[in-house]
Amino acid sequence: MNHDAPAYGLWLLVLVNSAVFIMFAFSFFKPQTSRDWRTFGTFAAFIVALFVEMYGFPLTLYLLSGWLQTRYPSLDLLAHNSGHLWSTLLGEKGDPHFSPLHIASYVFIGGGFWLLSSAWNVLYHAQRCGQLAVSGPYARIRHPQYVAFVAILLGFLLQWPTLLTLLMFPFLVVMYSRLAINEEKDMRKQFGAEFDAYAARTPRFFPSLSGPRQRG
Repeated sequence: MNHDAPAYGLWLLVLVNSAVFIMFAFSFFKPQTSRDWRTFGTFAAFIVALFVEMYGFPLTLYLLSGWLQTRYPSLDLLAHNSGHLWSTLLGEKGDPHFSPLHIASYVFIGGGFWLLSSAWNVLYHAQRCGQLAVSGPYARIRHPQYVAFVAILLGFLLQWPTLLTLLMFPFLVVMYSRLAINEEKDMRKQFGAEFDAYAARTPRFFPSLSGPRQRG
């Protein structure tokens, strides 16, 4: 069986890619509180786990190798493209980098980073003025930064699913949801009725298609 150019054991690529995405997110998120660092730390752990399997050691392919070789006997497990498991499982042909799921992953990742940047800019100025963030992305959802992190992680899962990141993803979603709820408790203590009014008209995670809710 012929293999592509060596696709694994490229630990420098693991380091560089992990550092680029983590620092990119850090430049937008700028964690300050312990809650911020927990949010960012779990995101960073997901990114490292992803790139370790993408360029370092393909643990998922190794664990599933028996089943994959039985079901897809012509599959080259040492080729980089084999790591795009969704393409294999869905029976797609051609370069997986141009598959609909891969293209969708770019939308989620790019949109997530854009949302993260936009939300931080609004939050930064609101915090400096001691005000509640209610403009920009915060006018549509109460926790755009958590939504941004989930969108980015989902985008990476569409690109390169691994057993570890698939297990981590629902855990991170639950963790971010709980962090959001705890954050709201703090905001309610700080802003009182102002936050209650904001929460009444603004969805927590999913923006209303009809625009901001009006209070009855």
